[in-house]
Amino acid sequence: MSSAPPRAHGDAVLSARMRASPDDFRVEEVDSFPATGSGEHLLLTIEKRQANTAHVAAKLAQWAGIPAMGVSYAGLKDRHAVTRQRFSVHLPKRVAPDLALLESPEIRIVQSEWHSRKLPRGALAGNRFEIMLRDVEGDADQVEMRLRTIREHGVPNYFGEQRFGRFGDNVANALKMFAGRRVGRDQRTLLLSAARSELFNRVLSARVSAGNWNRGLPGEVWMLDGSRSVFGPEAWSEELAARLASFDIHPTAPLWGRGSLRTCDDALALEASVLGEPAALELCAGLEAAGLTQERRATRMWVPDLQWQLDGSSLRLSFSLPPGAYATTLLAELGAVSDRLSESVDRH
Repeated sequence: MSSAPPRAHGDAVLSARMRASPDDFRVEEVDSFPATGSGEHLLLTIEKRQANTAHVAAKLAQWAGIPAMGVSYAGLKDRHAVTRQRFSVHLPKRVAPDLALLESPEIRIVQSEWHSRKLPRGALAGNRFEIMLRDVEGDADQVEMRLRTIREHGVPNYFGEQRFGRFGDNVANALKMFAGRRVGRDQRTLLLSAARSELFNRVLSARVSAGNWNRGLPGEVWMLDGSRSVFGPEAWSEELAARLASFDIHPTAPLWGRGSLRTCDDALALEASVLGEPAALELCAGLEAAGLTQERRATRMWVPDLQWQLDGSSLRLSFSLPPGAYATTLLAELGAVSDRLSESVDRH
């Protein structure tokens, strides 16, 4: 997008710095299943510091003496942070080298258990965050009020700017790929995701601007909280209203691909208007040609366990998010947060 997505809850209430050190940004995966206790996959919970997920996976393959494909993980975690996440290492003979050989300033083994199968991508219930913002400037009462509003009403479920590349050029590169530029398989996956995310964010931005990102439009398609299951459209009812108010369901916007939009009436009109713009049509055509199919994503992100401690110029936040949601999206609802170790998450 040419400009930052609009906020749902008003103008910025603070400016601050994020990740003055890696310890200021902590992430822990919420496991979606327990280890079976037997099998030929060693399930390792690792705390890593200033190391990205792929780097740790490569270290594990080298340690185990197996091909890279024998190591798996549920999700990617930032390098510029202290993170805990699971990896699985395929060891058919159930003989693991000394775990102490893995220990280093960047890797600490928290837990090891045997499991019956490879850890699949996306196999996590969510992520827990502990974030310290420093050099906070802003009226304390307004900051507190904004945080209470976020906890009560949630925030727009934008894809974070990380999805669009360090220099924000993933969408431009996706267009070049659609025009014929050859890229590697991993790069192709990254660029397809960026193109899809761009289109979703455009639709969500329109809904935020119209004030309907967190309520149903006629013809809405709904997503069950905590899952990817969708239903609708169906006639508005008191039951739907109660489920929406209790965060049991959320409105959705499209993740583009082949097929027809599932919405109808006002919801379809809004989506068709945004996605009918020339720049959007080019991305839609590229995604369809790549073979992707229509999916949906919730427009609202719920943060019921958001806690905070504001102490002078420091603000400590703790909260959990579902898979695929971005902490920087929540921070952007507060104001301009500069990231010393990465890029800005400023929202005008």
